[in-house]
Amino acid sequence: MATFTGYLRARSDDELVALLRLRPDLAAPSPSTLSSLAVRATSRSSLDRALASVDAGVLQVLEAVVALDESGQVSAAQVVRAVAGHDDAASVAAVEASLRSAQERALVFPEDTAPDAALHPSPGLPEALGPYPAGLAPVDHHRAVHPPTDPDVVRALLDDAPAGARQVLDALTWGPPVGLSPSPGSPSATAVTWLLRHGLLVPGDNRHVLLPRAVALTLRGGRTHRRPATAPPLPSDAVVRPEALVAAESAAAGERAARLVARLTRSWEQSPPPVLRAGGLGVRELKRTASLLELDEGEAAFVVELAGAAGFVADDGEEVPSFVPTVAVDDWWGQDVAERWAALARTWLTSPRAAWLVGTRDERSALRAALDPELVRAWAPRLRATVLGTLADAGRGVVLTAPQVLEVLRWRTPRSVPPTSAVEAVLLEAGRLGVLGAGALSDAGRALVAGDDAAAALAAALPAAVDEVLLQGDLTGIVPGRPSAALEDLLDRTARVESRGGAVTVRFTADSVRAALDAGATADALLAELASHARGPVPQPLDYLVRDAARRHGRLRAGAAASYLRADDPALLAGLVDDPRFADLGLVALAPTVLVAQGSTRELVEALREAGLAPVAEGPDGQVLHLTPEVRRVGRRGAAAARRRAADAAAVVGPQEALPADRLQALVPRLRRADEDRSAPAPTPVTPGRQAKATTAGTADPAGALVLLREAAAERAPVWVELVGPQGLTEKRLLRPVLVEGGRVRAVDPAREAELTIAVHRIASVTREEESP
Repeated sequence: MATFTGYLRARSDDELVALLRLRPDLAAPSPSTLSSLAVRATSRSSLDRALASVDAGVLQVLEAVVALDESGQVSAAQVVRAVAGHDDAASVAAVEASLRSAQERALVFPEDTAPDAALHPSPGLPEALGPYPAGLAPVDHHRAVHPPTDPDVVRALLDDAPAGARQVLDALTWGPPVGLSPSPGSPSATAVTWLLRHGLLVPGDNRHVLLPRAVALTLRGGRTHRRPATAPPLPSDAVVRPEALVAAESAAAGERAARLVARLTRSWEQSPPPVLRAGGLGVRELKRTASLLELDEGEAAFVVELAGAAGFVADDGEEVPSFVPTVAVDDWWGQDVAERWAALARTWLTSPRAAWLVGTRDERSALRAALDPELVRAWAPRLRATVLGTLADAGRGVVLTAPQVLEVLRWRTPRSVPPTSAVEAVLLEAGRLGVLGAGALSDAGRALVAGDDAAAALAAALPAAVDEVLLQGDLTGIVPGRPSAALEDLLDRTARVESRGGAVTVRFTADSVRAALDAGATADALLAELASHARGPVPQPLDYLVRDAARRHGRLRAGAAASYLRADDPALLAGLVDDPRFADLGLVALAPTVLVAQGSTRELVEALREAGLAPVAEGPDGQVLHLTPEVRRVGRRGAAAARRRAADAAAVVGPQEALPADRLQALVPRLRRADEDRSAPAPTPVTPGRQAKATTAGTADPAGALVLLREAAAERAPVWVELVGPQGLTEKRLLRPVLVEGGRVRAVDPAREAELTIAVHRIASVTREEESP
């Protein structure tokens, strides 16, 4: 029988590259040999990932191979007949395609290269599929009762079955194959007893009975499934939006999302919110942010999470930490609207953050906060890509609801169907971000999913920018369209937006104008800038407003002072301001008897004492303070390291993607060369103890040993296992592996009629036993 490792070695380089592209976890981190690749491909974690990514058609094929492989050799034609039957040519073609997909993923492999070669499930696949593949019971070779396997015998027995027996079998035929034993004296007890006596049922445990696999296949007519799984059709009641409407709504939502993130970061650079002790943004700060952005708290949390995922805001790591904008936001601000949106959309698509969980409670009944490190779900990027892919396949302008998307996902990924709330959240967030327009996937969203230039797609849908504003006498302004970047910046600095839509309406107030003056503008410069964008002259009321605000601006002056110096005699302070010895203190005279300094009180006192003066420090109440010498300590270096470790622990990468094609093309030949080097035969020392029969080539390589054990478990074949005992002595035993997982091997010792569990690290080598003639 061909082995799984041999099958991988026999595959061409192109086929191995395709395998690594379909199952990216096999290449990250890079395996060292083809044997280690086989170990990884047959591990439970990798098999679970592979099964979570296949559709229902591939899953049916895998279940059929496992179910039929238990009864002996199974060919591709048998699998197709068992799943699709003979009637529908389209179904047969679909099952054949699913079988090819399963082979490309190395989930099943052929005995040899012949067209009618027997197929085998990869080692570990039966355990990953569960105890009842295709609703069929496992084959138990150790039962005292052996059910009939000949279909003619089964049918003959059913012809003589008592009343109620057929109904019992019909209830178990398509699975699950386990039934509850009836109570003695009940109407079905006689039928169940007769079925048990003739082997059409077998005892499970004290309370259950089991329908044998061979009997179930006979009752099903040799089929493993009622019908082949097919992709659900497009719902007949699906809404279809005009493409122009989809593009317009997508562009408006995308521009709005970029503007909201920009407003958030500009606000937080001036008044950063504090970080909670457990991380995250407090409830009151989220409400304040929602009020600032004029959003509800759910959408405000989405904007905050989006900015955090993009790396535009972060914990500053200070003693009293706050969320502040990062240097990355400066480059982002300098881009146009379409580029800004594309950066946010790419971040959202690949982010493991689950913003929709903000405001819900965790298993400890604690409220989940925005930017909380615990809001990480590794499956979130895959969910977004799957939902958007479903909408892309539905067609242009097609709107799908969450239940309709779930129906498709139950076929595409039946082993990893997401909760309805998560699908609803993805659709809502995609609409907020502009990936969807009017509920349908936009051209920009399609470009995002396909990895194309999403910025160009959104830019094509954006209306042309307008660089002029209609200023009116009631201190309002109207921009007839989408304002240009320069006009948007001017209005943000000088006015307050009242409404947005086909046009933008702004209002100039004393407060908004004063904010521009606070930022350094002058009345003349501000009016000149407004005139350069105005359609017509600046209205007189607006001119008066700006000049009046400028006249009142700056009447009060404020400055910074770290300490002061006072004396009752002005002569004591005379000349100190101009003394070069005190230039570093920044002395300024506020009155003949009062000076202020930029240095601290200690620095001021020490500098004056060095100059031969005799100052003393005083408190707020005027009492003399005696300054004690300053004692310094080196800070704990571990604090910064702990913060770095915490950040590393909280960091989660996005969805695992296949390595670039050039790296995969270079990886496969390297694996093949390393595998050939390690496969060279080496002399095996003879160990005292139990003598082994003649064997085929074995392995002492840990990766190769694991593969041999998994293959032996799949084939139910015995192998010679060299074990290292507690005293360091080795012993060779002939064992039949049953399950290899979690660093342990469960095996049966036929000679001692015992079952044992062995830690993998105790195994020195594994060798196949030659079959007896």
